[in-house]
Amino acid sequence: MVGLGPRRKPSRRGSMADVPKNLQEEIKNLEEQFTVTGETLIKITDHFVGELTRGLTDEGGDIPMNPTWCMGFPTGNETGTYLALDMGGTNLRVCEIHLPEEKGEFDIIQSKYKMPEDLKTGTAEELWDYIADCLQQFIEYHHEGEKLDQLPLGFTFSYPATQDAIDHGVLQRWTKGFDIDGVEGKDVVPPFEAALKERGVPIKLTALINDTTGTLIASAYTDDKMRIGAIFGTGTNAAYMEECGNIPKLKHMNLPADLPMAINCEYGAFDNEHKVLPRTKYDIIIDKESPRPGQQTYEKMIAGLYLGEVFRLVALDLNEKPDVHIFAGQDVKKLQKPYSLDASFLAAIEEDPFENLQDTIDLFRRDLGLSIEKPEAEVFRRLAELIGTRAARLSTCGIAGIAKKKNLTSCHVGADGSVFNKYPHFKARGAEALREIFGWSKGQRDQIQILPAEDGSGVGAALIAALTIKRIQEGHTVGVIDAQAILNGTTAHKRRMSIMDPAHISK
Repeated sequence: MVGLGPRRKPSRRGSMADVPKNLQEEIKNLEEQFTVTGETLIKITDHFVGELTRGLTDEGGDIPMNPTWCMGFPTGNETGTYLALDMGGTNLRVCEIHLPEEKGEFDIIQSKYKMPEDLKTGTAEELWDYIADCLQQFIEYHHEGEKLDQLPLGFTFSYPATQDAIDHGVLQRWTKGFDIDGVEGKDVVPPFEAALKERGVPIKLTALINDTTGTLIASAYTDDKMRIGAIFGTGTNAAYMEECGNIPKLKHMNLPADLPMAINCEYGAFDNEHKVLPRTKYDIIIDKESPRPGQQTYEKMIAGLYLGEVFRLVALDLNEKPDVHIFAGQDVKKLQKPYSLDASFLAAIEEDPFENLQDTIDLFRRDLGLSIEKPEAEVFRRLAELIGTRAARLSTCGIAGIAKKKNLTSCHVGADGSVFNKYPHFKARGAEALREIFGWSKGQRDQIQILPAEDGSGVGAALIAALTIKRIQEGHTVGVIDAQAILNGTTAHKRRMSIMDPAHISK
């Protein structure tokens, strides 16, 4: 079994016979810019190890390495009913997850609510009111007329946040197109809970998590070999379990050295100092013209949000070269619009099954109003391959960095995200990159396998809420601010109180 899925289909690079020499030269030039060698991958990975370690120190570094206060993996024996709220860039998802007696099993009901575009630049009050309204609608629809105990909620808040406790979090900065004043630098939980209280909704936020941490925990619930959770989608990130003795910035808390702590790496910010990543002039343009120049350097080279933009910039560059003549005499105004292409455009090109690349030719005509011939389609086919391959290969450096730091010689990685799940050959290209980094022989089984994750933002959030309640009940309240409020009114707490009641004991 190959660790990241099926072996890659043969490349179509052999069908260049009818490509004019000037276009072949451009392809060669692009290959030189976008090809990442195994030697470079190893160099990047080794730098990653140092940066991951640096992020855990008091001084910190490019990678935040945020402690999440999720302390330990699930056993698979967790039980109960929990809510999960997933606040994404496009939709708001509300889930009710029931964890039955059967080990590693779960039942889920869910509803999605569209996130209005004007909300992303509106006020903080409008945001929390909308989310509370959606939760209220969910409860009323699925539990009409029922008298409910307090429902524990795991809130997947997938934006960079610092947490001194699992039930609170301060937003560092907005991403995914959000830019709401009055939220950055503040704890997001009090205004959210105030909106719930105003509506009388029987919900208590129990855990504020990142989707990557949720991916780690949800995947570990069904697979005891899971050690890393990763996201390869609009953005990129990973989470893993670290011992508190290896986290110098928590030294002042005098936690047991062997106590586990899930770390939300936020490693899209890797190499903001520009020491090792092989950036092209197109990557530099994307960074310079982005809302936050100098930030998220790694993410801007591999995440789905940027793959189409790299392709667009190269296509415009080819159009402007007088000796190339691509799109000669045509109106390129659609191509000139920033972020008008996304990763699905490249994926469609790579999936074109026809030798004459008719699907690619039709795609350019339909989406961009541009006419291209087969030789030009060959150039764009190769460009899509180069960008997609570079993204897959670079994306494994973060995984390999964590594995090297933790001396993980064999483990599973739970991965989620649109690029991982949908981009052609991404898994196989990543598997090949891992083999090069670790030097596994061709006949050797892949020791580190990146596999499709369980539902991190739903099931993962519910599991972390369950783990939090369990450790509060056991008296381990470090990293929990409102421990008693989390327990009060829950079904589990009422059952426990009834058992401790003298009348019950006398029976």
